[in-house]
Formats: sequence, C-alpha cells, structure tokens
Amino acid sequence: MLGTGSSDGWPNPWCAKPCCTALVEAGIVRTQTSALIDRVLLVDPGAEAPRQAMRQNISLAGVRYVLVSHVHPDHLDPAFLMYRSWVTTEPLTVVGPKPVIDACKQWVQGPGVEFVTITAGRDVVLGPYRVRALPAAHEAHGEACLYAIAGPDATVLWGTDTGPWAPGVRQMLAGTTLDLVLLEETFGDTADTTGGHHNLATFATAVSQLREWGCAGPSTDIVAIHLSHHNPPPEHLYLRLRDIGARAVPDGTPIVAGGVRTSLIL
Repeated sequence: MLGTGSSDGWPNPWCAKPCCTALVEAGIVRTQTSALIDRVLLVDPGAEAPRQAMRQNISLAGVRYVLVSHVHPDHLDPAFLMYRSWVTTEPLTVVGPKPVIDACKQWVQGPGVEFVTITAGRDVVLGPYRVRALPAAHEAHGEACLYAIAGPDATVLWGTDTGPWAPGVRQMLAGTTLDLVLLEETFGDTADTTGGHHNLATFATAVSQLREWGCAGPSTDIVAIHLSHHNPPPEHLYLRLRDIGARAVPDGTPIVAGGVRTSLIL
C-alpha cells in the first residue's frame, strides 16, 4: 500500500496524546490511504500519493488507469494530471463519480487522458480489470463510491471512505468471491462516526456481513486501512483486529492477493 492513514494521517502532527507522540518518537508515520495495483492502476491519488511512491522506490510512469472514490482532497489531488502532462502523453484513463471528473478536467494539459464518469451499480473495464462501483455510506461533495476490482488473478474490494454498508451493496456483490478486502477503520473505540466512517465495532460487523453473504471466506485477506489517532495504540489495535480476523500493515507494504502477479502496494 502507498498509504494506510486517514486524512490527517497517524500520528496527527498536532496531537499531544500518547496515541500520537509514541509514534512520533518511534518514527512511525501512516500517510493518506492510497494504493497501486500491479504498477498500472492507481487508486485514490491524494496529494501525498506521488511522494509515497517515490519513498518506496516505485515509479508511477507505468500507470494507465486511475480510480477515485470521491472528491475529498485526501483521496484526490487532481494536480497530478498537470504534473504528469509535463513528462508524458501516454494514454491514461481516469474513473470516478461526476464530482471527481469535474475536478480533474480542470487540470488536464495536452492529449492522452480519457475520463469515465461512474456511479454506483455501473461497471467499467480497464484493460485486464473489471471494476464495479458500489455505493459508499459517506458524506462527500456529491457521490462517493467503493469499488470491487476483478483482475486476472484476484478480486479486491476497495472500501474507503464508508460507514456501515449502504443499501444495495449486498446485491451488487452477489456471487463475488473476494481475495482481498481493504476496509477503512478510522475511529477505533470512538462512538461518534459522523460523516460515514467505521469504528472497530462497525468494522467488525461489516466484515461479518461479508462472510455471511459468502463474499469473504477463510482465505480472504482483510486489511484495515484509513487508520487514525482515534484508534488504540498499534500494539493493541493489531490484537483487536486479529480477533476480528483482520490485520493492519504499514505504509509501503506489498500485499499479494490471489495469484503471484497481483500485488497491491498500499
């Protein structure tokens, strides 16, 4: 994964509580959540995504598809389109809800970029990937989507930002077997999840529902993402997630899903 943190990252630079100061002292930083699939599909390119890749010695020159969940700035910094245009006009397809596409079009310079507006319930084919947009339970400026991404070797659920599953998700995932679930868990033990995010309790319920629906099984890798300072200290969080049958990984962790050729850098 390129990044695994919430919009403010973890630790929050302005937080003086032990949940953050201990991480600062240990040099542990989670940056805004984004992912790179097979080095060609970039998911949720926030402002930090290009430097996240550089810090992992990963070039983005091979990216041909960009998938954006919603227009919030930690998930989309459309200026990447301008920076990219300065060095290449290789074909690029950008997919997202209408507010995402509207924001991106303002930053395009030169040829080669195709925009695809998607909404919940619709599919799009991006090279070897079939992507289905799912409704997110999240307060955004316009529509927010989650994505089921079916590749040659694995099917991945990109589940951020969202609270408990929105109506229609179960039906849209019917018959889908997930190899990897990347699901946000922002609020830890905080009861107030206003705005559409999971805490540990609702995260556990969402994972249980995927299992009940037959979408997740014993071999499905469940990874918590979009982690914030609202969570318990990492050593406690990892145990809590283990009890749910999930895990968390640091920024820059490669995850192999399904076959050996399908890895996500999150």
